[in-house]
Amino acid sequence: MSDYTTDKATILVVDDMEVNRLILQEILADSYEIQQAADGLEAVTKLVTCVQKPQLVLLDIMMPEMDGFEVLRFMKTDPVLQKIPVIFITAANEETNEIRGLNAGAVDYIAKPFNPKVVRLRAATHIELMRYREKLEDLVDAKANELVATKEIFLETMANLIEYRSLESGEHVKRTRELTQLLIMELLKKQNYRQQLIDCDYSVLIKAVPLHDIGKIGIPDNILLKPGRLTPEEFAVIKTHTVIGSEIIKSLLVSGEDVYLNHCYDICRFHHERWDGNGYPANLAGTDIPLSARIVAVVDVYDALVSERCYKRAHTHEEALTIIRETSGTQFDPNIVNALLQIEDQFKRHSS
Repeated sequence: MSDYTTDKATILVVDDMEVNRLILQEILADSYEIQQAADGLEAVTKLVTCVQKPQLVLLDIMMPEMDGFEVLRFMKTDPVLQKIPVIFITAANEETNEIRGLNAGAVDYIAKPFNPKVVRLRAATHIELMRYREKLEDLVDAKANELVATKEIFLETMANLIEYRSLESGEHVKRTRELTQLLIMELLKKQNYRQQLIDCDYSVLIKAVPLHDIGKIGIPDNILLKPGRLTPEEFAVIKTHTVIGSEIIKSLLVSGEDVYLNHCYDICRFHHERWDGNGYPANLAGTDIPLSARIVAVVDVYDALVSERCYKRAHTHEEALTIIRETSGTQFDPNIVNALLQIEDQFKRHSS
C-alpha cells in the first residue's frame, strides 16, 4: 500500500520567502494539511524523516544553498520520494526555468503572483492523479501476487501428480520440504552458510523444494516404473529429468527476478550434481553447485533411502546415515552432511 494516502492530503510548501509560504497556506489550508520548509535543505530533511509523506510538493526554484532543481534531483533518487508530484513555483515570464523544471520531472508549475483558483485547481488535479496512480499500482501488485500464487499452486500440483504417477503416496514431496526446512534451520547456525541463506531468501527456497523432480513428467512409464535394475541406456534417459524440469521452469520465467522460479530452476537442474564433480547434468563441483541444490541433494537421497520403492526395499534410518556419511566430501557437501548429523533425531522422527 501507499506511504502517503490519508483522508486529508498533505502538501509541503517550500519557499525561502515566508510571505509566499503564508499566501499558499491561506489558499490551501481549508482543503489540505500544510507543512512548510524555508529552504531546500529543510525540505529534504522533512521529506526523508517524516513517516507520513506529503502527497504534493510546491517547490520554489530560486533558493539559497539548495535550489529547487537540486531538491527535485534528490527526490528522483529515492524510490518513495520520486513518486511524489512536484509543482514548481516560478516568477512570471520565467519560461526557461519552467521548461527546465518540466524536463527534470516536475509535473506542473504555478507562477507568482499566485492566482488562488489556479493554485487550488492544480493542487487538486495532481493529488487526484497521484491517488489514481496509487490505486492502479495496488491493483497491479495484487494481480501480480495472485499470479504468483496461482503459478506456485500449479507447479506443486504437477509435483504431486508426478509422485502419484511414480506409485508413491505423494509423501515424498511433503517430507523433502519438511526435511529441507529442518536442515536449513540447522545451517543458519553455521557462520559459513548463514549469510548465503539469508541473501537467497531461504523461506522461498523451501517452497521451491517440491519441484525438484518435476522433470520426471517427461520420462516414459516403462523406465520410470521399472522394478528391476536400469540399463545404461535407461539410466541415461532418467538423468534427463533434471534438464526437462529446469526447462519447464525456464519457460515460466518472464524475467530473471523471480526468486521462487530461480530457486526451482537451480534445484531441478542441479540436485544430482556431486561435490566431486562426477554428477549430472553439468559436472559441477564444490561450491559451483548452487547451495539450494546441494541441500536438496542430501535431503532427496536420505528420503529415497528410507523409503520403499518399486525397485528396492526401504533402508533403516541408521543405514541411510551410514551411506550419506560415507559419501560426504565425494557426493555431498561435507558441511551440509555435518549439519544433518547434528539433527539426525529430527530426521528420524520425520521419516518414520
